[in-house]
Amino acid sequence: MRIGVAATPAVALPSLNWLLGSEHDLVTTISVPDKASGRGRVLTPSIVAQWSQEHGIPCLKPTQSEELIGHLEKLDLVITIGYGVILPEKILTLPKFGFINLHFSLLPQYRGAAPVQRALLNGEMITGVTVFGLDKGMDTGPIYVSHTCAIEPTWRASELLDALSQMGPQALEESCEMIAKGEIPKIQVGESSLASKVSVEEARLDFNHKAIRISNQVRAFYPSPSAWTLFRGDKVKISRLGPISDTNNLRVGELAFDGKKLSVGCGNSESIEIVELTPAGKNEMKASDWARGARILPGEIFG
Repeated sequence: MRIGVAATPAVALPSLNWLLGSEHDLVTTISVPDKASGRGRVLTPSIVAQWSQEHGIPCLKPTQSEELIGHLEKLDLVITIGYGVILPEKILTLPKFGFINLHFSLLPQYRGAAPVQRALLNGEMITGVTVFGLDKGMDTGPIYVSHTCAIEPTWRASELLDALSQMGPQALEESCEMIAKGEIPKIQVGESSLASKVSVEEARLDFNHKAIRISNQVRAFYPSPSAWTLFRGDKVKISRLGPISDTNNLRVGELAFDGKKLSVGCGNSESIEIVELTPAGKNEMKASDWARGARILPGEIFG
């Protein structure tokens, strides 16, 4: 089939690499326009646009979806992976077999922009990938393929996204085979849930919660927007936690450093070890190194 891929982030790269070596013809990629980044505000292409240039694949960067019409009519299928643009219904019917999307949840659970973060935030132990046909709804189209993935207890959003992106090629290959054979995808059934976009304020840690809730936040929001708190009025991002202790003498948010391990008091008379963090204006570091430099006073808190 003549296929186009509409994508923006790095999670699309495993699927693009598979497609490039497959029996299908990767005709074009579609990505967002270049954006200004860095101190010099230099226009920088998306990761997918950079990949396309490196592999000699034309990359379209429309400012309006209508700019794609002439290109889409020449394609058999378009695969979307984190494209980040809502496409109008009239666009979805232009390729011969329409559009399919690689979504990082087991639909109909976690429809929306942040399925990985929401799954971790809710303490899920199982998630997966789903390939479905795009329609006018938000992740409501019929399902071609779903594959499950067990979530390792130490995985953060970055590790889980990487694992799920590696599952993309197989799921897409099976879906393309179904489409070529004329097999009909299945209507979504079961209880649905929404995975709304996460915010910086939502990532602020409230140590009145149980330690497991704090742990889930840190895992869900790494690397972006990153779970955070305040220390002496400055923002501190928390990037990795250690074991939970159910016996401690710390007040909520109170810090304790024994020279090797930094812990913080949580709700339900628990505490949790802080392993890595990022102080304001500095790079990520070991929490123990930060604690030595900060010279934490007795009774000082995160909050």
